[in-house]
Amino acid sequence: MAFDALDATGIFWDEVAQRRETGYEVEHVVAAARAADLSDRDTARAFTDDLQATTRSAGWPYEEPSELVDILDTLPAATAPERPAADVVEDRIHAGWLGRIAGCNLGKPIERGSHWTSGHIRSYLELAGAYPLDDYIPLIDPMPAGYELREEWRDITTRGNVHGSARDDDIDYPILGLHLLEQRGAALTPADVAEAWLQLLPFKQVFTAERAVYRNLVHGLPVAEVARHHNPYREWIGAQIRGDIFGWTHPGDPRAAAELAHRDASLSHTENGVYGEMWSAALVSAAFVAGGARAAVERSLDHVPPRSRLAEAIGGVLDQHAGGASWDDALAHIQATHGHYSWIHTVNNAALVVAGLLWGDGDYARTVGLTVMGGWDTDSNGATAGSVAGVLLGTAALPARFVDPLEDRTRSALFGYDNSAISGLAARTVRLALGGIGSQSCQ
Repeated sequence: MAFDALDATGIFWDEVAQRRETGYEVEHVVAAARAADLSDRDTARAFTDDLQATTRSAGWPYEEPSELVDILDTLPAATAPERPAADVVEDRIHAGWLGRIAGCNLGKPIERGSHWTSGHIRSYLELAGAYPLDDYIPLIDPMPAGYELREEWRDITTRGNVHGSARDDDIDYPILGLHLLEQRGAALTPADVAEAWLQLLPFKQVFTAERAVYRNLVHGLPVAEVARHHNPYREWIGAQIRGDIFGWTHPGDPRAAAELAHRDASLSHTENGVYGEMWSAALVSAAFVAGGARAAVERSLDHVPPRSRLAEAIGGVLDQHAGGASWDDALAHIQATHGHYSWIHTVNNAALVVAGLLWGDGDYARTVGLTVMGGWDTDSNGATAGSVAGVLLGTAALPARFVDPLEDRTRSALFGYDNSAISGLAARTVRLALGGIGSQSCQ
């Protein structure tokens, strides 16, 4: 996998992988490409275009639409919204922000799924005397041979070294979502999201699907086309990490949260990539009223197409939990069933988040610790699990060892938002949640 939106050859091979995962017959294109000079950008792009004409194999068992109207046709009717008390909303939103940011920072030093497998994470934590993980990751000095913490993060996100939140796209996106909802409210469109990216986010601070779409926007492609054009990452986790703000601002109304999340997700993603953001928005929204992690996850499934791979993955983890499996057994099942996906894909990472929530139910540290120990996209998963756990538990249940080092401050690459006060972001989110999604400009 190339992960590089500017590498035409890598884009071709990553599109091959995406097509194979989704049941398309691509081998005739691959055979022709192997006989060609793919180092030539135009040749590589032409073969990528050829992949768009491939057809799906007979017997593909899933039903995975991308348009909202078609997605809604697959879902059960929405239930009536539940309205939590204002003081509950205020506290739980603040806890969601804190939980998300702390969970993101927890996973940052080991955010490289190709190196930091679950087994490698466990062995490192055992060497550090920190298994199972229930605090920020310790920095062993000198670092044992065979282990590489992310150099740019190890001195600011490891235990004892956190002084304010590090910058991360998992934090940039909820801030951007807040900005967009203050500006556009319920009138939000994919074009609004596209304009905000171009205005407020640096190109090299977005990744995979978002970077491919950013490239397409700069090249002048219509907004309706940018998600699919030379974007083999359209089912990866980038949209899923953008869903929390829609859940925070729609407490107890998961269908409304999911539908608004679709406006954001559809700019850059399709199929399970879109479902990932709809699901995370619905999950966060349901957490305000569900009373527990399992109930929140079960309710979130009402907003995911039931014959999709994402629904299958989440349902499989629920079945493992109901059957009395241990977390280790559930992790092994997830890896065996979904380990063929990229470590940055939506489906496998969502399954890890669900496992962390179910087996960590009622305990923030255990929830984010288990989630991050599962590996793959550790900071994104820690962020989502942390957000949901925060909303479920409230601020009083968040351990001081996670929250206090944040010092109520987060870095951000988003223009005008660096060193934002977390409490200030939460207060603005509360105003939207309690006052309705309006169109007041942010100050």
